[in-house]
Amino acid sequence: MRYVSTRSAAPGKSFSDILLEGLSSDGGLYVPETYPSVDAETLERWRTLLAEDGYAALAFEVLRLFIDDIADADLRGIVQRAYEPGKFIDPAVVPVTRLSDGLWLAHLSNGPSAAFKDMAMQLLGELFAFELQRRDQTITILGATSGDTGSAAEYALGGKPGVKVFMLSPLGRMTPFQQAQMFSIEDPAIINIAVDGVFDDCQDIVKELNADAEFKARHRLGAVNSINWARLMAQVVYYFAAWLQVSDGGPVSFAVPSGNFGNIAAGHVAREMGLPIDRLILATNENNVLEEFFRTGRYRVRGSAETLATSSPSMDISKASNFERFVFDLHGRAPQRVAELFGKRLPDEGEFDLGATAEFDGLADRFGFVAGTSTHADRLAEIRHVFEADGIVIDPHTADAVHVARRSGVDGPIVVLETALPVKFSETIVEAIGVVPPVPDRFRGIEDLPRHVVEVAGNAEAVRKVIESH
Repeated sequence: MRYVSTRSAAPGKSFSDILLEGLSSDGGLYVPETYPSVDAETLERWRTLLAEDGYAALAFEVLRLFIDDIADADLRGIVQRAYEPGKFIDPAVVPVTRLSDGLWLAHLSNGPSAAFKDMAMQLLGELFAFELQRRDQTITILGATSGDTGSAAEYALGGKPGVKVFMLSPLGRMTPFQQAQMFSIEDPAIINIAVDGVFDDCQDIVKELNADAEFKARHRLGAVNSINWARLMAQVVYYFAAWLQVSDGGPVSFAVPSGNFGNIAAGHVAREMGLPIDRLILATNENNVLEEFFRTGRYRVRGSAETLATSSPSMDISKASNFERFVFDLHGRAPQRVAELFGKRLPDEGEFDLGATAEFDGLADRFGFVAGTSTHADRLAEIRHVFEADGIVIDPHTADAVHVARRSGVDGPIVVLETALPVKFSETIVEAIGVVPPVPDRFRGIEDLPRHVVEVAGNAEAVRKVIESH
Protein backbone atom coordinates (compact mmCIF):
# COMPACT_ATOMS: atom_id res chain seq x y z
CA MET A 1 0.00 0.00 0.00
CA ARG A 2 1.44 3.35 -1.10
CA TYR A 3 0.15 6.82 -0.33
CA VAL A 4 -0.09 9.85 -2.62
CA SER A 5 -0.81 13.54 -2.11
CA THR A 6 -4.15 15.04 -3.12
CA ARG A 7 -2.24 17.83 -4.90
CA SER A 8 0.52 16.17 -6.92
CA ALA A 9 1.34 13.13 -9.01
CA ALA A 10 4.59 12.42 -7.12
CA PRO A 11 5.49 8.76 -6.45
CA GLY A 12 3.72 7.12 -3.53
CA LYS A 13 5.20 6.80 -0.05
CA SER A 14 5.02 4.11 2.61
CA PHE A 15 2.60 4.28 5.52
CA SER A 16 5.34 4.78 8.10
CA ASP A 17 6.77 7.72 6.17
CA ILE A 18 3.45 9.55 5.92
CA LEU A 19 2.66 8.72 9.56
CA LEU A 20 5.57 10.88 10.68
CA GLU A 21 5.28 13.47 7.92
CA GLY A 22 1.57 14.22 8.48
CA LEU A 23 0.97 16.89 5.84
CA SER A 24 2.52 16.57 2.38
CA SER A 25 5.17 19.17 1.50
CA ASP A 26 2.99 20.37 -1.41
CA GLY A 27 0.22 21.27 1.04
CA GLY A 28 -1.93 18.29 0.11
CA LEU A 29 -3.23 15.44 2.24
CA TYR A 30 -2.12 11.86 1.91
CA VAL A 31 -4.56 9.20 0.69
CA PRO A 32 -4.08 5.57 -0.37
CA GLU A 33 -3.30 5.07 -4.07
CA THR A 34 -6.40 2.85 -4.08
CA TYR A 35 -8.86 1.89 -1.38
CA PRO A 36 -8.79 -1.78 -0.37
CA SER A 37 -12.01 -3.68 -0.96
CA VAL A 38 -14.00 -5.88 1.41
CA ASP A 39 -16.57 -8.46 0.30
CA ALA A 40 -19.61 -9.98 2.00
CA GLU A 41 -17.74 -13.12 3.00
CA THR A 42 -15.08 -11.07 4.79
CA LEU A 43 -17.73 -9.04 6.58
CA GLU A 44 -19.40 -12.17 7.92
CA ARG A 45 -16.04 -13.47 9.14
CA TRP A 46 -15.42 -10.14 10.85
CA ARG A 47 -18.86 -10.27 12.48
CA THR A 48 -17.84 -13.45 14.28
CA LEU A 49 -14.42 -12.03 15.08
CA LEU A 50 -15.87 -8.91 16.71
CA ALA A 51 -18.36 -10.93 18.76
CA GLU A 52 -15.79 -13.45 19.97
CA ASP A 53 -12.49 -11.55 20.14
CA GLY A 54 -13.48 -7.91 20.50
CA TYR A 55 -12.78 -4.55 18.94
CA ALA A 56 -8.97 -4.82 18.84
CA ALA A 57 -9.16 -8.01 16.76
CA LEU A 58 -11.43 -6.30 14.24
CA ALA A 59 -9.22 -3.21 14.17
CA PHE A 60 -6.18 -5.32 13.32
CA GLU A 61 -7.96 -6.89 10.34
CA VAL A 62 -9.08 -3.52 8.96
CA LEU A 63 -5.81 -1.68 9.58
CA ARG A 64 -3.59 -4.33 8.05
CA LEU A 65 -5.32 -3.59 4.73
CA PHE A 66 -3.73 -0.11 4.88
CA ILE A 67 -0.37 -0.95 6.49
CA ASP A 68 2.14 -3.27 4.86
CA ASP A 69 5.43 -1.96 6.26
CA ILE A 70 4.82 -3.03 9.86
CA ALA A 71 4.99 -6.76 10.57
CA ASP A 72 1.70 -8.38 11.55
CA ALA A 73 3.00 -9.36 14.99
CA ASP A 74 4.08 -5.79 15.71
CA LEU A 75 0.87 -4.30 14.34
CA ARG A 76 -1.23 -6.68 16.39
CA GLY A 77 0.61 -5.59 19.54
CA ILE A 78 0.14 -1.91 18.66
CA VAL A 79 -3.58 -2.37 18.15
CA GLN A 80 -4.05 -4.43 21.30
CA ARG A 81 -2.31 -1.78 23.39
CA ALA A 82 -4.38 0.99 21.79
CA TYR A 83 -7.73 -0.73 22.40
CA GLU A 84 -7.03 -2.49 25.66
CA PRO A 85 -10.53 -2.86 27.16
CA GLY A 86 -9.33 -1.52 30.51
CA LYS A 87 -8.84 1.92 28.94
CA PHE A 88 -12.52 2.16 28.08
CA ILE A 89 -15.58 2.55 30.28
CA ASP A 90 -17.27 -0.26 28.32
CA PRO A 91 -15.01 -3.23 27.48
CA ALA A 92 -16.83 -3.57 24.16
CA VAL A 93 -15.06 -0.28 23.24
CA VAL A 94 -17.81 0.66 20.71
CA PRO A 95 -21.15 -0.67 21.99
CA VAL A 96 -24.41 0.30 20.29
CA THR A 97 -27.80 1.20 21.77
CA ARG A 98 -31.17 1.29 20.03
CA LEU A 99 -33.41 4.23 20.91
CA SER A 100 -37.16 3.84 21.23
CA ASP A 101 -37.77 5.64 17.91
CA GLY A 102 -35.54 3.18 16.03
CA LEU A 103 -32.36 5.24 15.76
CA TRP A 104 -29.15 3.62 16.93
CA LEU A 105 -26.34 5.25 18.91
CA ALA A 106 -22.76 4.06 18.44
CA HIS A 107 -20.99 4.96 21.66
CA LEU A 108 -17.54 6.29 20.75
CA SER A 109 -16.79 8.22 23.95
CA ASN A 110 -15.78 5.48 26.35
CA GLY A 111 -12.07 6.26 26.15
CA PRO A 112 -9.61 8.17 28.38
CA SER A 113 -10.71 11.68 27.35
CA ALA A 114 -14.45 10.90 27.02
CA ALA A 115 -14.61 11.86 23.33
CA PHE A 116 -14.66 9.98 20.05
CA LYS A 117 -11.20 11.34 19.23
CA ASP A 118 -9.77 8.69 21.58
CA MET A 119 -10.67 6.04 19.00
CA ALA A 120 -7.95 7.36 16.71
CA MET A 121 -5.57 9.02 19.16
CA GLN A 122 -4.95 5.90 21.22
CA LEU A 123 -3.82 4.13 18.06
CA LEU A 124 -1.80 7.12 16.87
CA GLY A 125 0.11 7.27 20.15
CA GLU A 126 1.11 3.63 19.88
CA LEU A 127 2.05 3.97 16.20
CA PHE A 128 4.25 6.99 16.93
CA ALA A 129 5.97 5.24 19.83
CA PHE A 130 6.67 2.16 17.73
CA GLU A 131 7.96 3.99 14.66
CA LEU A 132 10.11 6.49 16.57
CA GLN A 133 11.76 3.68 18.48
CA ARG A 134 12.30 1.72 15.27
CA ARG A 135 14.00 4.73 13.67
CA ASP A 136 15.65 6.04 16.84
CA GLN A 137 14.10 9.46 16.19
CA THR A 138 12.11 12.13 17.99
CA ILE A 139 9.09 14.12 16.83
CA THR A 140 7.45 17.43 17.67
CA ILE A 141 3.68 17.22 17.39
CA LEU A 142 2.01 20.46 16.38
CA GLY A 143 -1.76 20.22 16.55
CA ALA A 144 -4.93 22.30 16.70
CA THR A 145 -8.13 21.57 18.57
CA SER A 146 -11.64 22.96 18.71
CA GLY A 147 -12.29 21.06 21.91
CA ASP A 148 -11.67 17.31 21.95
CA THR A 149 -8.65 16.56 19.74
CA GLY A 150 -6.32 18.31 22.19
CA SER A 151 -7.13 16.32 25.31
CA ALA A 152 -7.35 13.06 23.36
CA ALA A 153 -3.91 13.67 21.83
CA GLU A 154 -2.34 14.71 25.11
CA TYR A 155 -3.76 11.73 26.97
CA ALA A 156 -2.50 9.41 24.22
CA LEU A 157 0.95 10.95 23.72
CA GLY A 158 1.83 12.02 27.25
CA GLY A 159 4.84 10.11 28.53
CA LYS A 160 5.65 8.62 25.13
CA PRO A 161 9.45 8.70 24.65
CA GLY A 162 10.74 11.02 21.95
CA VAL A 163 7.47 12.98 21.65
CA LYS A 164 6.88 16.65 22.45
CA VAL A 165 3.41 18.16 21.93
CA PHE A 166 2.43 21.75 21.14
CA MET A 167 -1.38 21.99 21.05
CA LEU A 168 -3.16 25.10 19.79
CA SER A 169 -6.70 25.95 20.91
CA PRO A 170 -8.92 29.00 20.34
CA LEU A 171 -8.78 31.30 23.35
CA GLY A 172 -12.03 31.16 25.33
CA ARG A 173 -13.86 29.01 22.78
CA MET A 174 -13.81 25.66 24.60
CA THR A 175 -16.01 24.71 27.55
CA PRO A 176 -14.48 24.98 31.04
CA PHE A 177 -14.31 21.18 31.27
CA GLN A 178 -12.53 20.88 27.91
CA GLN A 179 -10.03 23.54 28.96
CA ALA A 180 -9.44 21.79 32.28
CA GLN A 181 -8.79 18.46 30.58
CA MET A 182 -5.93 19.97 28.60
CA PHE A 183 -4.57 22.74 30.78
CA SER A 184 -4.44 20.68 33.99
CA ILE A 185 -1.90 18.25 32.53
CA GLU A 186 1.50 18.58 34.20
CA ASP A 187 4.02 17.28 31.68
CA PRO A 188 7.02 19.30 30.45
CA ALA A 189 6.68 17.64 27.05
CA ILE A 190 3.12 19.01 26.59
CA ILE A 191 2.73 22.74 25.89
CA ASN A 192 -0.77 24.15 25.51
CA ILE A 193 -1.05 27.34 23.46
CA ALA A 194 -4.28 29.40 23.53
CA VAL A 195 -4.50 31.41 20.30
CA ASP A 196 -6.41 34.68 20.07
CA GLY A 197 -8.82 33.57 17.32
CA VAL A 198 -11.05 30.68 16.27
CA PHE A 199 -10.22 27.08 15.48
CA ASP A 200 -9.69 27.84 11.80
CA ASP A 201 -6.94 30.30 12.77
CA CYS A 202 -5.24 27.57 14.82
CA GLN A 203 -5.52 25.15 11.93
CA ASP A 204 -4.09 27.70 9.49
CA ILE A 205 -1.09 28.27 11.77
CA VAL A 206 -0.40 24.53 11.90
CA LYS A 207 -0.49 24.35 8.10
CA GLU A 208 1.68 27.45 7.67
CA LEU A 209 4.40 26.14 9.96
CA ASN A 210 4.26 22.73 8.28
CA ALA A 211 4.72 24.47 4.93
CA ASP A 212 8.00 26.02 6.17
CA ALA A 213 10.29 23.18 5.04
CA GLU A 214 13.32 24.35 7.02
CA PHE A 215 11.38 24.86 10.25
CA LYS A 216 9.53 21.56 9.84
CA ALA A 217 12.75 19.62 9.25
CA ARG A 218 14.64 21.33 12.09
CA HIS A 219 11.96 20.58 14.65
CA ARG A 220 10.79 17.31 13.09
CA LEU A 221 7.18 18.49 13.01
CA GLY A 222 4.45 15.89 12.83
CA ALA A 223 0.65 16.05 12.98
CA VAL A 224 -2.09 14.46 15.06
CA ASN A 225 -4.96 16.39 13.52
CA SER A 226 -7.00 14.49 10.99
CA ILE A 227 -4.78 15.90 8.27
CA ASN A 228 -2.71 12.86 9.32
CA TRP A 229 -4.03 9.87 7.37
CA ALA A 230 -3.49 7.54 10.35
CA ARG A 231 -6.22 9.38 12.26
CA LEU A 232 -8.73 8.88 9.48
CA MET A 233 -7.70 5.27 8.97
CA ALA A 234 -8.31 4.46 12.64
CA GLN A 235 -11.79 5.99 12.46
CA VAL A 236 -12.75 3.73 9.55
CA VAL A 237 -12.75 0.79 11.98
CA TYR A 238 -15.71 1.92 14.07
CA TYR A 239 -17.95 2.17 11.01
CA PHE A 240 -17.32 -1.53 10.46
CA ALA A 241 -17.85 -2.26 14.16
CA ALA A 242 -21.19 -0.43 14.27
CA TRP A 243 -22.42 -1.94 11.00
CA LEU A 244 -21.55 -5.47 12.16
CA GLN A 245 -23.63 -4.99 15.33
CA VAL A 246 -26.64 -3.36 13.65
CA SER A 247 -26.97 -4.88 10.19
CA ASP A 248 -28.09 -8.34 9.12
CA GLY A 249 -26.14 -7.84 5.90
CA GLY A 250 -28.12 -5.00 4.37
CA PRO A 251 -27.22 -1.32 4.08
CA VAL A 252 -27.08 1.02 7.08
CA SER A 253 -26.93 4.83 7.10
CA PHE A 254 -24.76 6.88 9.46
CA ALA A 255 -25.55 10.34 10.88
CA VAL A 256 -22.34 12.14 11.76
CA PRO A 257 -21.74 15.44 13.60
CA SER A 258 -19.35 17.22 11.24
CA GLY A 259 -16.95 20.11 11.62
CA ASN A 260 -13.56 19.32 10.15
CA PHE A 261 -14.98 16.50 7.98
CA GLY A 262 -12.62 13.84 9.37
CA ASN A 263 -15.26 11.74 11.13
CA ILE A 264 -17.54 11.48 8.11
CA ALA A 265 -14.61 11.20 5.70
CA ALA A 266 -13.79 7.92 7.46
CA GLY A 267 -17.33 6.79 6.63
CA HIS A 268 -16.73 7.76 3.01
CA VAL A 269 -13.62 5.58 2.97
CA ALA A 270 -15.50 2.65 4.54
CA ARG A 271 -18.23 3.01 1.90
CA GLU A 272 -15.63 3.09 -0.89
CA MET A 273 -14.15 -0.11 0.56
CA GLY A 274 -17.48 -1.87 0.11
CA LEU A 275 -19.13 -1.55 3.51
CA PRO A 276 -22.88 -1.45 2.75
CA ILE A 277 -23.56 2.16 3.74
CA ASP A 278 -26.68 3.68 2.22
CA ARG A 279 -26.41 7.35 3.22
CA LEU A 280 -23.80 9.40 5.03
CA ILE A 281 -25.93 12.01 6.80
CA LEU A 282 -23.74 15.04 7.44
CA ALA A 283 -24.92 17.16 10.37
CA THR A 284 -23.64 20.67 11.06
CA ASN A 285 -24.55 23.38 13.53
CA GLU A 286 -25.04 27.06 12.65
CA ASN A 287 -21.59 27.03 11.05
CA ASN A 288 -22.95 25.27 7.99
CA VAL A 289 -20.14 25.52 5.42
CA LEU A 290 -20.32 21.78 4.69
CA GLU A 291 -24.10 21.60 4.62
CA GLU A 292 -24.12 24.49 2.15
CA PHE A 293 -21.76 22.63 -0.15
CA PHE A 294 -23.76 19.41 -0.24
CA ARG A 295 -26.94 21.42 -0.80
CA THR A 296 -25.64 23.84 -3.46
CA GLY A 297 -22.12 22.89 -4.57
CA ARG A 298 -20.69 26.12 -3.16
CA TYR A 299 -17.82 25.81 -0.69
CA ARG A 300 -17.29 29.17 0.99
CA VAL A 301 -14.85 29.57 3.85
CA ARG A 302 -16.02 32.01 6.53
CA GLY A 303 -13.67 34.26 8.44
CA SER A 304 -13.32 34.51 12.21
CA ALA A 305 -16.05 37.15 12.46
CA GLU A 306 -18.53 34.86 10.69
CA THR A 307 -17.63 31.72 12.66
CA LEU A 308 -20.24 31.58 15.39
CA ALA A 309 -19.67 30.37 18.94
CA THR A 310 -22.35 27.72 19.51
CA SER A 311 -23.46 25.14 22.06
CA SER A 312 -21.70 22.46 19.98
CA PRO A 313 -18.28 24.17 20.03
CA SER A 314 -16.21 21.32 18.61
CA MET A 315 -18.04 21.94 15.33
CA ASP A 316 -17.47 25.69 15.26
CA ILE A 317 -15.33 25.29 12.16
CA SER A 318 -15.58 27.06 8.81
CA LYS A 319 -12.64 25.51 6.98
CA ALA A 320 -12.84 21.71 6.88
CA SER A 321 -9.39 20.26 6.22
CA ASN A 322 -10.49 16.74 5.39
CA PHE A 323 -12.94 17.95 2.80
CA GLU A 324 -10.01 18.03 0.37
CA ARG A 325 -9.76 14.24 0.51
CA PHE A 326 -13.37 13.89 -0.57
CA VAL A 327 -13.01 16.45 -3.37
CA PHE A 328 -10.01 14.44 -4.61
CA ASP A 329 -12.32 11.43 -5.02
CA LEU A 330 -15.15 13.56 -6.36
CA HIS A 331 -12.88 14.69 -9.23
CA GLY A 332 -11.75 11.20 -10.13
CA ARG A 333 -8.54 11.53 -8.09
CA ALA A 334 -7.17 14.34 -10.26
CA PRO A 335 -4.46 16.10 -8.18
CA GLN A 336 -4.08 19.01 -10.59
CA ARG A 337 -7.76 19.88 -10.13
CA VAL A 338 -7.49 19.68 -6.33
CA ALA A 339 -4.34 21.81 -6.34
CA GLU A 340 -6.18 24.44 -8.38
CA LEU A 341 -9.20 24.45 -6.05
CA PHE A 342 -7.49 24.24 -2.65
CA GLY A 343 -4.04 25.58 -3.44
CA LYS A 344 -5.07 28.56 -5.56
CA ARG A 345 -8.76 29.35 -5.78
CA LEU A 346 -9.64 28.88 -2.11
CA PRO A 347 -6.75 31.04 -0.79
CA ASP A 348 -7.31 33.71 -3.46
CA GLU A 349 -11.10 33.87 -3.55
CA GLY A 350 -12.17 32.22 -0.30
CA GLU A 351 -14.55 29.90 -2.11
CA PHE A 352 -15.27 27.73 -5.10
CA ASP A 353 -18.52 26.59 -6.64
CA LEU A 354 -18.99 23.13 -8.16
CA GLY A 355 -22.77 23.37 -8.34
CA ALA A 356 -22.90 23.51 -12.14
CA THR A 357 -20.22 20.86 -12.74
CA ALA A 358 -20.67 17.30 -13.92
CA GLU A 359 -18.89 16.10 -10.78
CA PHE A 360 -21.52 17.63 -8.49
CA ASP A 361 -24.42 16.26 -10.53
CA GLY A 362 -25.63 13.03 -8.93
CA LEU A 363 -23.21 13.38 -6.00
CA ALA A 364 -25.65 11.96 -3.44
CA ASP A 365 -26.28 8.80 -5.45
CA ARG A 366 -22.62 8.21 -6.19
CA PHE A 367 -21.22 8.92 -2.72
CA GLY A 368 -24.27 8.75 -0.44
CA PHE A 369 -24.02 12.18 1.15
CA VAL A 370 -27.03 14.11 2.39
CA ALA A 371 -26.76 17.04 4.79
CA GLY A 372 -28.66 19.11 7.32
CA THR A 373 -28.13 21.59 10.13
CA SER A 374 -29.43 22.38 13.61
CA THR A 375 -29.90 25.35 15.91
CA HIS A 376 -29.30 25.67 19.64
CA ALA A 377 -33.02 25.21 20.23
CA ASP A 378 -33.00 22.04 18.09
CA ARG A 379 -30.17 20.58 20.13
CA LEU A 380 -31.87 21.34 23.43
CA ALA A 381 -35.07 19.71 22.16
CA GLU A 382 -33.26 16.54 21.06
CA ILE A 383 -31.35 16.22 24.33
CA ARG A 384 -34.66 16.56 26.18
CA HIS A 385 -36.48 14.12 23.88
CA VAL A 386 -33.88 11.35 24.14
CA PHE A 387 -33.65 11.77 27.91
CA GLU A 388 -37.42 11.62 28.39
CA ALA A 389 -37.97 8.75 25.94
CA ASP A 390 -34.96 6.58 26.73
CA GLY A 391 -33.28 7.86 29.90
CA ILE A 392 -30.07 8.54 27.96
CA VAL A 393 -28.25 11.86 28.12
CA ILE A 394 -26.55 12.85 24.87
CA ASP A 395 -24.14 15.72 24.31
CA PRO A 396 -25.07 18.66 22.01
CA HIS A 397 -22.96 17.45 19.08
CA THR A 398 -24.66 14.06 19.13
CA ALA A 399 -27.99 15.89 19.45
CA ASP A 400 -27.18 17.76 16.26
CA ALA A 401 -26.81 14.44 14.40
CA VAL A 402 -29.98 13.04 15.98
CA HIS A 403 -31.91 16.11 14.82
CA VAL A 404 -30.63 15.91 11.25
CA ALA A 405 -31.10 12.13 11.09
CA ARG A 406 -34.75 12.39 12.08
CA ARG A 407 -35.41 14.96 9.38
CA SER A 408 -33.28 13.40 6.64
CA GLY A 409 -36.02 11.32 5.00
CA VAL A 410 -33.59 8.39 4.87
CA ASP A 411 -35.19 4.95 5.16
CA GLY A 412 -33.72 1.92 6.89
CA PRO A 413 -31.53 1.72 9.98
CA ILE A 414 -29.60 4.87 10.91
CA VAL A 415 -26.64 4.85 13.31
CA VAL A 416 -25.83 8.16 14.99
CA LEU A 417 -22.17 8.47 15.91
CA GLU A 418 -21.92 9.73 19.47
CA THR A 419 -19.32 12.46 19.90
CA ALA A 420 -18.60 12.97 23.60
CA LEU A 421 -19.85 12.27 27.09
CA PRO A 422 -22.29 14.96 28.24
CA VAL A 423 -20.09 15.96 31.21
CA LYS A 424 -18.02 18.02 28.77
CA PHE A 425 -21.02 20.28 28.08
CA SER A 426 -22.75 20.52 31.44
CA GLU A 427 -24.15 24.01 30.94
CA THR A 428 -26.10 22.96 27.84
CA ILE A 429 -27.28 19.72 29.47
CA VAL A 430 -28.60 21.60 32.50
CA GLU A 431 -30.37 24.06 30.20
CA ALA A 432 -32.00 21.18 28.31
CA ILE A 433 -33.09 18.84 31.11
CA GLY A 434 -32.24 20.52 34.41
CA VAL A 435 -29.87 17.71 35.34
CA VAL A 436 -26.12 17.97 35.93
CA PRO A 437 -24.49 15.10 34.01
CA PRO A 438 -22.43 12.70 36.14
CA VAL A 439 -18.67 13.21 36.25
CA PRO A 440 -16.64 10.01 35.75
CA ASP A 441 -14.39 9.35 38.74
CA ARG A 442 -11.20 9.99 36.77
CA PHE A 443 -12.27 13.58 36.04
CA ARG A 444 -13.45 14.67 39.47
CA GLY A 445 -11.89 17.96 40.52
CA ILE A 446 -9.95 18.70 37.32
CA GLU A 447 -11.53 22.12 36.90
CA ASP A 448 -9.95 23.17 40.22
CA LEU A 449 -6.41 22.13 39.26
CA PRO A 450 -3.71 24.65 38.24
CA ARG A 451 -3.70 25.64 34.56
CA HIS A 452 -0.68 25.28 32.31
CA VAL A 453 -1.22 27.31 29.13
CA VAL A 454 0.53 30.00 27.10
CA GLU A 455 -1.65 32.70 25.49
CA VAL A 456 -0.45 34.14 22.17
CA ALA A 457 -1.60 36.36 19.30
CA GLY A 458 -3.36 34.69 16.38
CA ASN A 459 -0.41 34.38 13.99
CA ALA A 460 2.20 31.81 13.06
CA GLU A 461 5.13 33.91 14.23
CA ALA A 462 3.85 33.99 17.81
CA VAL A 463 3.49 30.22 17.85
CA ARG A 464 6.88 29.80 16.17
CA LYS A 465 8.49 31.71 19.05
CA VAL A 466 6.86 29.45 21.64
CA ILE A 467 8.13 26.35 19.87
CA GLU A 468 11.64 27.82 19.56
CA SER A 469 11.69 28.75 23.25
CA HIS A 470 10.86 25.19 24.30
